[in-house]
Amino acid sequence: MSEDHTAEADGRLQEVLASSGARDPREFYRDRLRELKSADASAYVAAVAYYEDRLIPGIATTTVDPLVAWAEYGCMLAESLAPGRAVSVDATGCAHPYESPASRDQLVLHLPQNQGVRALPVSLPATLSPAQRATYDVLVSGKQRHQG
Repeated sequence: MSEDHTAEADGRLQEVLASSGARDPREFYRDRLRELKSADASAYVAAVAYYEDRLIPGIATTTVDPLVAWAEYGCMLAESLAPGRAVSVDATGCAHPYESPASRDQLVLHLPQNQGVRALPVSLPATLSPAQRATYDVLVSGKQRHQG
C-alpha cells in the first residue's frame, strides 16, 4: 500500500460521502480494530493486511464504490470479533439477510451468534428512520424503553 493509494482512496471516499450524505463508517471500524487488537492478535494482523493489501488499493485503483468496499471490510472485522451474520434493516425495521451492496438507506448490522454480545454496526444510512433508530438503540446501544 502506497501513500498515493491511501490519498486516492481517502479522496474517493470523501467524494462519495459529500455527494451522498452517507455517514463515514471508519470511526466504528477503528473501534472494532482496537477491540480486535486486544482480543485476537492474529485476526488483527489479518485485518490490517486486508486493509493494506485489498481495501485501500481496491478503492484507489478500481471503480468499486468506496462505501461498498468499506462495508465489506466492516463485515470482515465484525465476523473476526464475534462470529455471526449480517443483516440489512429497511426503513420499516424489517431485517433481511445482508447482500452486498446494500442500499444506502439500509442499516447494516452484524448479529453475533453469542446472545450476550450486542450487534455491531457495519453501515448506517444518512438518516435513520424511526424503526431503524429503535433497532439500533436496542441491538447496538442496549437501550430498553420502559412504558409507564
